[in-house]
Amino acid sequence: MPDRDLMECLETLLHQHGPVCVLTGAGVSTESGIPDYRDRQGEWKRPPPMTHQAFMQSHAARQRYWARSLIGFQVLGEAQPGPAHRALAALEASGVVSSIITQNVDRLHQKAGSRQVIDLHGRADLVRCMACSGLLKRRAYHDWLAELNPGWRDMSATVAPDGDADLEADFSGVQIPSCPRCGHDIMKPDVVYFGDNVPRPRLQSAMNRLDEAGALWVIGSSLMVFSGFRFARHAHRADKPLLCLNQGRTRADDLFTLKVDAPIGETLAALAAASV
Repeated sequence: MPDRDLMECLETLLHQHGPVCVLTGAGVSTESGIPDYRDRQGEWKRPPPMTHQAFMQSHAARQRYWARSLIGFQVLGEAQPGPAHRALAALEASGVVSSIITQNVDRLHQKAGSRQVIDLHGRADLVRCMACSGLLKRRAYHDWLAELNPGWRDMSATVAPDGDADLEADFSGVQIPSCPRCGHDIMKPDVVYFGDNVPRPRLQSAMNRLDEAGALWVIGSSLMVFSGFRFARHAHRADKPLLCLNQGRTRADDLFTLKVDAPIGETLAALAAASV
């Protein structure tokens, strides 16, 4: 836990400027068993994830991704809300938090009971056809994928935050199901990959939530990716208080009104208990 003075200062700012808009990153889901991307210095802990360009342009890259996701998505798909998600839902219910913009694709905020959530980078539980935009539940797509590629689901590997896994093998024989509606051969998780852009209507909706709030509170994000950092920059330019709860360095450290470096779930649970 942070020291008492920092906690009191954070509580004061939250109540003075609330309800606040929250921006969350991978750090809020680590206690749910989903690993994060970066270390305390903001550096990659593992190889960077799949890019949009590689996925769209290379059949071999798609074979590799879908085979590995049969292993990695099991952790993501079975994860349950942790202390941070439950505390943020309670803070929304008590009027401290107005909305959550999340960079995560795990839907754990919604599972915990948060109502005003924007999935900035999309949803990992859906798969979209890149031709007709038809959507499938990812579990159903994985069942189909597993039927075509028996044995892959039973392998073990270290999982990644986005449902990928650190597995190296011969992926050349992996069969990828085509769209059942139009037959197109590129089906992609309905998430924003590195190198792609957040859909403009979704981005505008998130900016509107921030503009309506009294402050921005960054939680569990290093903000190293511009899609998240832009909200910190926007809040700073609008002279809104910019608060942070994160373990380690962030891209916006010189912009924060107050930064608390402390365990996220424990700190949020204490704040939620004090706000009841």
